[in-house]
Amino acid sequence: MGKVVKKKSKHKKPGAASSPSPAGGGTVISPDAAPADVGTPSSVAPPEELTTVDLWFDPQCPWAWLTSRWMLEVEKVRPVKTQFHVMSLSILNQDSEVRGWAPVRVALAVEEQYGQEQLAAFYTAIGTRVHPRQEDLNRATLEGALSDVGLSPQLADVGDTGDNDDALRRSHHAGMDPVGMEVGTPVIHVNGVAFFGPVITPRPTGETAGRLYDAVVEMASYPGFFELKRTRTADPIFD
Repeated sequence: MGKVVKKKSKHKKPGAASSPSPAGGGTVISPDAAPADVGTPSSVAPPEELTTVDLWFDPQCPWAWLTSRWMLEVEKVRPVKTQFHVMSLSILNQDSEVRGWAPVRVALAVEEQYGQEQLAAFYTAIGTRVHPRQEDLNRATLEGALSDVGLSPQLADVGDTGDNDDALRRSHHAGMDPVGMEVGTPVIHVNGVAFFGPVITPRPTGETAGRLYDAVVEMASYPGFFELKRTRTADPIFD
């Protein structure tokens, strides 16, 4: 008769207890087991505060269009939000033959009746038609742009009357007076500073757009900075 060997009992250490392995192997941790140390969750940085950049435009100006498209690129790489406002080359050049009342009247009506976001959408629609597509800036183009953003083409009727031109002048002067009347469009206000430009072609994209924004804002923030200019050798390039 062989020896009977008694198995030594195994004493479990305090702490996590394990249950029998299921049919596929592995260890099941019992519900009353002490939680594993997963470390301290990393703190989440609060979102950066957006800087508002106010940009005044006339839909017929190709340079304002390029600057506005640049600012939309900047929004992708910097914590900024562009707010669009209407100025008028017809008011600015009232002593010359430059005229184009209907587009700015319609744009202002869109802002007043439907708000800032719809104005931005309308500007994109009318600007795309007039600049990259080279459509004539006439009644049909205005109606098409209004339809593009889900607005009634009949809103183009306001372009034929000057009943709201006092409000148009107020919008114009809100943008132009702080920078001076000897400049045109685009005009930008940011961090309490107003300036004309930048005049660019083609629009920069990605981080290049962000770096240009950083440089422009830095220069404009210096109270004694007034002008940096060179002869323009290229026509507007739309992409």
